[in-house]
Amino acid sequence: MQLVRLIILFAVLVFMCIVASRAKLVPGRVQSVVEILIDFVKNNIIANTLGLKDGARFAPMLTTMFIFILAMNLAGVIPGLNLAGTSVIGLPLLLALWTFVTYVGAGIKKHGFLGYLKAETMPPGIPWPIYILLIPIELLQVVVIRWASLTIRLLANMVAGHMMIVVFIGMTHGLLLMALDLNPAGLIAPFAGVMAIGIYGFEIFVAALQAFIFTMLTAVYIQLATSDEH
Repeated sequence: MQLVRLIILFAVLVFMCIVASRAKLVPGRVQSVVEILIDFVKNNIIANTLGLKDGARFAPMLTTMFIFILAMNLAGVIPGLNLAGTSVIGLPLLLALWTFVTYVGAGIKKHGFLGYLKAETMPPGIPWPIYILLIPIELLQVVVIRWASLTIRLLANMVAGHMMIVVFIGMTHGLLLMALDLNPAGLIAPFAGVMAIGIYGFEIFVAALQAFIFTMLTAVYIQLATSDEH
């Protein structure tokens, strides 16, 4: 697993350095793909949660996070690797703690320590007796639930995706052998191949979706921490 992560990390760093060093005013195909990813994070995550102006200082983090998670997730469908870098808890946990430190730090910087705690745990317009129950729940959510849910969501989806590939590829192999045993012409074989391709396509979709969800929730948590009112 660590080897897979190091390979993906090295590949992404080298790829990005090469693209940056060869960047042109009129982008080629490879540069265009990278710019599409960056614009996607900018327009669909940052602009929709933090706003382009306020989100500019978090753009490097969010862009890096999205591309890094996407690359690690896609390792699960790369022949020879076949294991997502996020399918073991260490990396999802590290990314979630990065999110936690960022939104707590941003909230304290904006409101001060006590002001941030008040903003997160005591939303305005609620009767005072309700705060007796609300404050512990909101505090638990800020301190534990948010980063824990980020970790579990990413980990569970990538593990499930990997298990689905293993199960369906095994089924595909079984169908192919059955086709050869029962029907030498292999009439079922094309169906088995289509099933395998479909599962890989679904795993690519899940990899991109989970990268988007993780990054979007990170931006939302930062927005909640830095907003004037909840």
